[in-house]
Amino acid sequence: MTDTTSATTLLLCCRAGFEGECAAEIQTRAAEAGFAGFAKAKPDSGYVAFQPYGTDARAFAAALDFSALIFARQWIACGELLRELPVDDRVTPLLEAARGLADGPFGALRVETPDTNEAKALSAFCRPFEKAFAAAARKAGLLLDDARAPRLHLFFLSSAAGWAGVSQPGNSSDWPMGIPRLKMPHDAPSRSVLKLAEAFEFFMDREEQAEWLREGLTAVDLGACPGGWTWQLVQHGLQVTAIDNGAMDSRLMATGQVEHVQADGFVWRPSRPVHWLVCDMVEQPARVAALVADWLADGDAQRAMFNLKLPMKKRLDELEYCQHLIESRLQEAGKKIRRLAFRQLYHDR
Repeated sequence: MTDTTSATTLLLCCRAGFEGECAAEIQTRAAEAGFAGFAKAKPDSGYVAFQPYGTDARAFAAALDFSALIFARQWIACGELLRELPVDDRVTPLLEAARGLADGPFGALRVETPDTNEAKALSAFCRPFEKAFAAAARKAGLLLDDARAPRLHLFFLSSAAGWAGVSQPGNSSDWPMGIPRLKMPHDAPSRSVLKLAEAFEFFMDREEQAEWLREGLTAVDLGACPGGWTWQLVQHGLQVTAIDNGAMDSRLMATGQVEHVQADGFVWRPSRPVHWLVCDMVEQPARVAALVADWLADGDAQRAMFNLKLPMKKRLDELEYCQHLIESRLQEAGKKIRRLAFRQLYHDR
């Protein structure tokens, strides 16, 4: 049996096609934190395997901030990849691997796969296996219901191969596979409503949402039509000025919380400052970043949530350029940045 008492690999889940960016990012963050290692990234696999030199992957993850990563949806400190799991008893070797990673009982179980079309076929296997494994883990004293305890992950590449691993609450994603399962509202004008809903969930805790998403606050939505992001703001009670030359959803306009201004989103400015600027315009990322930076630097908005449509190549370089552009503009204006964060969202397809 393979020795899995140490976590040799940090597995990072990402969107298929972005393995290169995810690998480059974790290499950079590791170097900044004084760690050496190498990343294995297979194109369109939906994950990256980073192996730190001379350091347990759990200690490596503990030294980094998961929320600061852009392209990783989840990370899991894993033992060795278990291959050729017995068809008649996969539970026993996975239990042994989990026991080797445990300092005590795990607080939750996640049975997961890469987010790829090929891996979707594994869902029929994972659902019943999760029940069987959970029962065996509880019987073995390895699994309790405790949100504070480390989570146990079983990450399958196939029904015969996978990793057992662990993640720490507070420094990993609370969502299985790092994917929020948001339901599309039946009366929303477009699926883009889910983008902003996920952004609010990821970037803001409950206390912050209660303070900044409520009645009495104002927002501007640049490039609003047909109104997905405006709809999300309206649900929280905000008064919204929607800027777009196109047509807004009639039901949204009937709420009385929306003023539609037909104008160029790169030119229009409000007569008085607003609490929020949101922007989901299809435009070059640097141009959007410069626009948002100008609004904040000039005091036209207190906060902003915006979407950058990254190019097909040099995505990380483009993102770093946009970050530098925003920071430089606000510094020139003497504005203090409370927080500037980026994240590749699941629902931003």
